[in-house]
Amino acid sequence: MRALQPGATFDPNQLLAPDDAVATYLAAVGPHPLGIQTVALAEAFGRILATDAVADVAYPADDRSTMDGFAVRSADGTSRRRIVGAVLMGQPPPRPVGPSEAMRIPTGGVLPPGADAVVPVEDVEELPEAIELREPPAAGAFITPRGEDMAAGDLVLPAGRRIGAPELSVLATLGLTAVPVYRRPRVAIVATGDELVDPGLRPGPGQIRDSNRWALAGGLLAIGCEVVQIPRATDEVEAIRAQIAAGLEQADAVVLTGGSSVGARDHVPAAIAGLGPPGVVVHGLKVKPGKPTVLAAIGERPVIGLPGNPTSALTIFDAIATPILRALTGETEPRRAAMDVRAGVAFAGREGWTWYVPALLDGGKARPLALHSSHTSLLARADGYVVVGPVRTRIEPGDAVTVVRYGGLR
Repeated sequence: MRALQPGATFDPNQLLAPDDAVATYLAAVGPHPLGIQTVALAEAFGRILATDAVADVAYPADDRSTMDGFAVRSADGTSRRRIVGAVLMGQPPPRPVGPSEAMRIPTGGVLPPGADAVVPVEDVEELPEAIELREPPAAGAFITPRGEDMAAGDLVLPAGRRIGAPELSVLATLGLTAVPVYRRPRVAIVATGDELVDPGLRPGPGQIRDSNRWALAGGLLAIGCEVVQIPRATDEVEAIRAQIAAGLEQADAVVLTGGSSVGARDHVPAAIAGLGPPGVVVHGLKVKPGKPTVLAAIGERPVIGLPGNPTSALTIFDAIATPILRALTGETEPRRAAMDVRAGVAFAGREGWTWYVPALLDGGKARPLALHSSHTSLLARADGYVVVGPVRTRIEPGDAVTVVRYGGLR
């Protein structure tokens, strides 16, 4: 991997592969979580856990029944058992179970002392005050042992885990009603381009509605960031620099769309260069779409320049910018929504390059969609994208292939 120096400029002969570019950037800038705050359990969904959640005691705290039935001693075989009481939910057993005795027990009820098995109610013949078993019970049958779920001292949820519905259940079980989470990073969005107009306006000749900022806002919210919308910048270096600076005053990172290429009117790299070190770390990736991507920083705050074409912007945000910005959120165990299927037709790439190919699932098989970077509806019609290359440059029909959902979290 070729390490770039801060302030690097676009060199079409020295483009980095996506993984190398992200690794280079993370090593140079070192984005990290922005502090810890405590929120109520009711407000913890979607947040990133900031400290390990460790079991304080054994869960369950007692041996418990997994069936409605009778608690018995397995050593008594199939002998008739006298019913000596009932376990009530939320209460301790009224007494131990002795030889040739049985106690009614509900699902989840605490196993009484002396019993080592539960016989489901459908497996017994119930008499007025006794039961007869059809088969001898096995020791441990239909019982959840004490501590089988969590033992005292178990690391149950590591720091860096996004809190979803299962994690909320664990936190509540552990009694953690005040949850330490990482502060959500604020990310400013700056769209550049003289051709852009607000979504509520009718575009004139040569104009388009500003859609990228809304796609990026959705992507940022999905990974746990707060969004700050900065007014558009015209295609002038000073105007772009002013809006980046405004974003840096209000946020922890800035994401730009448009103006990152190498044409005469693409001024994002020059605008970043005037704002302070380290500046541009990576300019240009060996990818399609999104070759002119800019990865920069002002101090410790990331500044990411995405292409202006809608498909390119959202694809590069998803594949390249997200790992960088996730470092600010503190999430260390992202679980992407991906589907492992078979290719219905061939996916072709280019040797040495990484292509992100939009894909559609057709009859359970993936097929590529024609890549048009300027199309807005392409990614909404796609089920995700397939990474082709840089080593495996062709996927044949019938080959295993992974379709990655755009911005998806499982």
